[in-house]
Amino acid sequence: MSSILAPYRVLDLTNAKGFLCGKILGDLGADVIKIERPGGDPDRSIGPFYHDAPDAEKSLYWLAYNTSKRGITLNIETADGKEIFKQLAKKADFVLESFPLGYLNQLGLDYAALTELNSSIIVTSITPFGQAGPWIDYKTSDLVACATGGLVYICGDADRPPVRITAEHAYLHAGLHAAGATLIAHYYCQLTGVGQHVDVSIEEAMVWTTMYAVPYWHTAQRLFPRSGNLQTRYGSTYRLMFPCKDGYVAVRAYTGLTFGPWQARLVKAMESEGMADDLTNIDWSALSFEGQTQEEIDHWEEVMRQYFMQHTKAELYEKARQYEFSLFPSNTPKDIVEYKHLVERGFWIEIEHPELRDSLRYPGAIFKSEPAFDQTMFRAPLIGEHNEEVYLRELGLSKSDLARLKRANVI
Repeated sequence: MSSILAPYRVLDLTNAKGFLCGKILGDLGADVIKIERPGGDPDRSIGPFYHDAPDAEKSLYWLAYNTSKRGITLNIETADGKEIFKQLAKKADFVLESFPLGYLNQLGLDYAALTELNSSIIVTSITPFGQAGPWIDYKTSDLVACATGGLVYICGDADRPPVRITAEHAYLHAGLHAAGATLIAHYYCQLTGVGQHVDVSIEEAMVWTTMYAVPYWHTAQRLFPRSGNLQTRYGSTYRLMFPCKDGYVAVRAYTGLTFGPWQARLVKAMESEGMADDLTNIDWSALSFEGQTQEEIDHWEEVMRQYFMQHTKAELYEKARQYEFSLFPSNTPKDIVEYKHLVERGFWIEIEHPELRDSLRYPGAIFKSEPAFDQTMFRAPLIGEHNEEVYLRELGLSKSDLARLKRANVI
C-alpha cells in the first residue's frame, strides 16, 4: 500500500523544538522540505557526533530527528527569500515552525498572511508556552519545560531535591503532540477545505505527562510524592528496582490474594537454589503490606537482593518466565538494540549514509498496520542538498538565478 501522506507537502521551519513533528509526517510519506538558513541549521551543532567528529553533517541528534525530509537553504528574512517561501507555501499543505512568537508576523509570513495565499494551508506553531497567556514571550529549554510542566518535581528521591530525567523529553513530547494535532487539522481540512493554525505549547505537552499526579492533588489535596526507587504504602516502604549481577531488574515484593502468588513463585525459584532463607515460611497471599513492619520488609528485600546478585538480567528474566513471577530487566541502550523482541518485530531499520560510507540503525515505523502502509525512511538531508531539485526543477528558477541568490546569501 502506498504511503499514507504521499500526496502532501510540508515546509519544515522548525528547530530542535519541532524536528520530530516533521520527521513523523515524513516517515508517513509526506514530502517534507526542511528549510535551513544558508550555511545550515544551528541545531546541527548538537552532539553526539558520528565517530565523535564535530561536523554539521555528522550530528547524530540532527540525523535522528530529520529522516525522510528533503533539505533546502533559504533566508526568509530577505525580500527574495520571503517571495520564494510564499511561492512554496502556495503549493504546500502544511507549514511547521518553532520561532519565537511574532517572528513570522514581522516577516509577513504568519498564518494570516499565508492563508491569503493558500486558504487550506495548516500552520503548526510549536512554542515554549503557546500563542496566548502571560508567559508567551518567555523562552524555554528542556529543563524549563520539564520543571514548569510539573515532571521535575515528582522525579528523584524523597529525601533529595527534584531532578530532571536524564534524556531530553520536552521537545519530543511537543513534536508528538504537534504531529497528532497537525493530522487532526488535516482531517478537518479534508472535510471542509479550511486550513487551521495549530498552537502547540511545549509546557502543556509536559503537563500531559503528569496527568496521574495532577488529579492526586485535585482529589486528595496532596502533592504526589517523589519516591525514586522506592514506593510507600500503608506506612511501609518497599523497593521497585534491585541490583543484579550485570545491572538492575524491576521487581518488588508482592503480597495479597491477587499478587501474593507471584511472590510465592519467586520464592520457589529462590528455594530451588537454596537461597530463599526463611521466605518459604510465609503465606504471601494471606499477607498485606498493611501491618508489616519496615524491618520485616527490609529483611525480605535483603534475601531477594542476595539472590538477584547471583544472576544476570537475562538469567533472572528466564527464571521469571519459567516460574511465572513478575520481573523485568532494566535495559540499557545496548540491550535495547540487541533486544530479541524488537529485532524479530523488525523495529530497527538500517538507513544508508553514502556520505559516511556507512549505514546507521534507526527506530523504524511508529506503528504497524494490516494492510501495511509504506513507511519507507531515508536519511536526513545534507545542507542545501535539494536546492537545485526544488529551485530549478520545481520553482523554475534558472542556474543564474540560483547563483545570484547564493551570492546574496538568500540560499
